[in-house]
Amino acid sequence: MKTLEHHTLLYDEDCPLCQVYTSGFIKTGMLDKNGRQAYSSISNEDQSFIDLKRASNEIALVDNINRKVIYGIDSLLKVIGVRFPIIEKIGRLKPIQFLLKKLYSFISYNRKVIIPSKENTSNRLQCLPSFNIKYRLLYILFSIIVTVFTLFYFSKNIATLPQGSLVREGFMTIGQLIFQGLLIYTLDKKTILNYFGNLMTISLMGSLMLLPLLIINWMFQISETIFLIGFGITVLMMFMEHFRRVKLLKLPSYLSYTWVLYRVLILLTILISN
Repeated sequence: MKTLEHHTLLYDEDCPLCQVYTSGFIKTGMLDKNGRQAYSSISNEDQSFIDLKRASNEIALVDNINRKVIYGIDSLLKVIGVRFPIIEKIGRLKPIQFLLKKLYSFISYNRKVIIPSKENTSNRLQCLPSFNIKYRLLYILFSIIVTVFTLFYFSKNIATLPQGSLVREGFMTIGQLIFQGLLIYTLDKKTILNYFGNLMTISLMGSLMLLPLLIINWMFQISETIFLIGFGITVLMMFMEHFRRVKLLKLPSYLSYTWVLYRVLILLTILISN
């Protein structure tokens, strides 16, 4: 099996996703045992030809012999292409390459709100993605859409609740952002959007946890009690994750309790309006 030798991927060691796929390249033999290096350990000599800002947004692949660097989806295609040339050829087709680059940017610019990590102040170099408002807003919109559709189809299986609609679920989901946003409106725009990104990741996580119940119910009818138990467990785990993320963001802990308060108020409103 072919291995891409004398090349090194510079990865974000504080990003679990980055750790997984770069170590996967080494374990499968696509890269040699020295085929990855933490971004924070880039030497002064290497900094002379590596674009540090770009490398923090797009994973860099360094050619250690020719001292050349490629970034982002191009570096991943080169690594994969050593073992699977057909995948690289397909990925190099202009329309597909364009889509892959957009998808890569969508994930990379939002990776710290998808999987946050504690700030590592001990490192000289921090592999932090640039704050990109466009991709942050796209991520929030994507999460809203997934959450709205999941809640809509899930609520249809709870007979004790009034029949819902996509509009109602949409107002509920967006309303959560507005409700929480009013509590931190004095903070800077970056902090607010970072919190919103984390907030919607939690909603997205909840949607993914509820999805198996919907799939099972589609194949085999399950009782409303199981749906309610599953929903309760999901909300509890979402609350715990919200609490953890608020702490990582160094935001007021009361945001976790107002997150619960909003949901209680919405539930009461739905029941009273029935």
